[in-house]
Amino acid sequence: MKVDEMRIAEGDSVNDDLFFVENNPLSSATYLMVQRLFDIVLAIAGLVVAFPFLVIFSIVIKLDTKGTVFYRQERVGMKGKYFQLLKLRTMEMDAEKDGPRWADTNDMRVTRIGRYLRKTRIDELPQLLNVLKGDMSIIGPRPERPIFTEIFNKKTPGFIKRLAIKPGLTGWAQVNGGYDITPEEKLAYDLEYIRKRSFFLDVKILLLTFKVVMTGEGAR
Repeated sequence: MKVDEMRIAEGDSVNDDLFFVENNPLSSATYLMVQRLFDIVLAIAGLVVAFPFLVIFSIVIKLDTKGTVFYRQERVGMKGKYFQLLKLRTMEMDAEKDGPRWADTNDMRVTRIGRYLRKTRIDELPQLLNVLKGDMSIIGPRPERPIFTEIFNKKTPGFIKRLAIKPGLTGWAQVNGGYDITPEEKLAYDLEYIRKRSFFLDVKILLLTFKVVMTGEGAR
């Protein structure tokens, strides 16, 4: 069931009004054009730098557990559009045999190498391809799975307002807690970013992202 087809909450639906943010660079053609150029340049540069690491960890993943190296998962993008998010596999192949489940701290489904990949966020590097394709941006709200988007929006009405812009590889919520914050806190950070986003804030988030990668803060 698509986001725009499901009953998110009583009297709430995905429509054009939901995605209008007043006095915001959302409506700035210059900002969006520069942001897209910024995304393409960083994604290409990131893939060039990351390629040796992706090769090495692909081999390690195959040696560590049976199964595929890469993992595709359906996520909800801008204005409810679905896309296939790409990651390095960090869990056992049958991790969701009992149905979708939110990752816990010290989740037993995570493989040995998967714990390291998650802590360093290396498992997210293949999403640079999602950025090149245009499904994602370097910076924006992290994309959620359809089922969790629905659940979170029922518990926290307005959660789908995060879909006003493209989801990101990193974002304001990620550098302010990541997995350790609640959906309510995530929504607050993401809406703050949507309201205030600018070139200066994007650069600040990028710099803070490097700190998160180096320290492993908020990993699961």
